[in-house]
Order: sequence, then structure tokens, then C-alpha cells
Amino acid sequence: MEDCSIEYALKIINGKWKLLIIWVMSQTGVIRFNELQRKVSGISSLMLSKNLKELEDDCLIIRRQYNEIPPRVEYELSELSQKLIVVLQGLGEWGDEVYKYKKETL
Repeated sequence: MEDCSIEYALKIINGKWKLLIIWVMSQTGVIRFNELQRKVSGISSLMLSKNLKELEDDCLIIRRQYNEIPPRVEYELSELSQKLIVVLQGLGEWGDEVYKYKKETL
């Protein structure tokens, strides 16, 4: 079962942008689309929209639409994504360790 859980988790967060989107959102809290696009360097509007929809479908982000003029949409991390932040911090620490090790051995 453990292998299936890991495989399922990796399918949910796969791709070039999802983890970066989640990380940026963890640093900013509630955020609007254009601000998020500015903070995720290099992502197109279409790709951001697609990834946000997939993250919403997987219950990793919460999308709130306000019926105002002009319309306003805000995004924030769900509880499930906030649990993922701890994992990302650990992954970052591991990445630093690997980087230092490779730098010393080369």
C-alpha cells in the first residue's frame, strides 16, 4: 500500500509548476491570479490557470470567487497543502545537503 500512496501523491504534484505554485502560495497566503503569476517566474497565464484548476480538483487549493465588479478571484492553500509544506521544507534541506556534498566531492 505504501508504494501506491507514494505513487498517488507524486501523480497529484507532478509537473514543472505545481510544487512551485504551492510553495509561493505558502509564502504569501491568500493571493490573486495576477500576483501569483508575477511571483511564479516564467509561467504563462494558460499554464497557471490549468495548474490551479488541477490543484483545486485535487483539493490542494481553495478558490474563492467574489461577485463584484470587476470580478475578483482569490486562491489559498487548503489544509492538505499546508501539510505538504513541511515535506517541502524537508526536501529543501535535503537539496542543500546534496548540493554541498556534490560541491565538496567535485
